[in-house]
Amino acid sequence: MGMAFSLGHNLSLEEAEPVLLKALELGCTFWDTAVVYAAGVNEKLLGDFIRKHNCRDKIFIASKCAFDCFGDGKVTNSASHIKEYIEGTIERLGFAPDLYYLHRIDPNTPLEESIPALDEIRKAGKTKYIGLSECSAKTLRKANSIAKIDAVQAEYSAFETLHESDGLIDTAKELGVAYVAYSPLGHGWLVDNFDYNSPDDFAPNDFRRTVPKFQGENFYKNKAIVEETTQIALAWVAAQGLIPIPGTTKVGRLEENWGCREVELTEGDFKEMRGIIDAAKPEVFGDCTDYGWTLGVHVHRIAS
Repeated sequence: MGMAFSLGHNLSLEEAEPVLLKALELGCTFWDTAVVYAAGVNEKLLGDFIRKHNCRDKIFIASKCAFDCFGDGKVTNSASHIKEYIEGTIERLGFAPDLYYLHRIDPNTPLEESIPALDEIRKAGKTKYIGLSECSAKTLRKANSIAKIDAVQAEYSAFETLHESDGLIDTAKELGVAYVAYSPLGHGWLVDNFDYNSPDDFAPNDFRRTVPKFQGENFYKNKAIVEETTQIALAWVAAQGLIPIPGTTKVGRLEENWGCREVELTEGDFKEMRGIIDAAKPEVFGDCTDYGWTLGVHVHRIAS
């Protein structure tokens, strides 16, 4: 949830409250955060809201560690990092998260160290479930052989289908691992009335400035092929047995996104959408989010 991270303006509790209350009212209660989101500020914001409204039993909270956001910012999956960061997460939230991921895979730490550490905090009751984010299919399979992995989070949308071809989605389904699709609206490309006309329209600290699809000429080329698709795009992800987690700071957008649950796609719809997506692939410009954000390479590719 980008309430205090990534979209150019960090919301206070008072500013975030309307959209969080609406999410609670609608039943949209799978909330995703991470330590790196404004160095713990986002976790604390959600924890403060949940305490204020006494709604812990209604919310499923997922968080993540792996970025040393209180140090050099690099990715680390060491056992000591995992054990230290889960304690900070619990302190900021005010309770143990339901799901805890490794946010990115550290190629310098063996899975034989990091996965048992995740399993240890699960067994200790510091989280109910454990997961990986943006790993390779090979990494997921190996990790799951060490300890049961409950969820994998990775980018997926009609605008970014890398994980169809690299085997991650298929491997998750085979292993019974929930696939949580972040940026299911392509970081905003697939929303109705996308109201940015150039890369310069994003706030200086807007996360999308680092995403290749929004940079330079890629921005203008991609904007030209996007039409009004929000609810259909989300319904398409969900109908494949994946869990879309679109983010927003606006009540209107939240209600629009939630409306995807009323969309029923027929076999013909799927076939038509697949044709559109496949035809558009050569026209979509820019790599997926890992480029330019973590190490400048696909961490989930090299950590295998």
